[in-house]
Amino acid sequence: MPKMKTTSSAKKRFKLTGTGKIKRKNAYKSHILTKMSTKRKRALGQTSLVSDGDMGNVKRMLTIGK
Repeated sequence: MPKMKTTSSAKKRFKLTGTGKIKRKNAYKSHILTKMSTKRKRALGQTSLVSDGDMGNVKRMLTIGK
């Protein structure tokens, strides 16, 4: 049986934490930032966790678990 391949786009976008959660970067931080407040831009620079609803899809792309 061949090995499962990890989706290349997913391995560039997600990182696994020590407790098994998946970190992601926030969207809306690339261009047209002049109309956005400084506080909002700072908050978008932080990482977030993948929501429970998306966890199955992301794990499948990263070939974690089954």
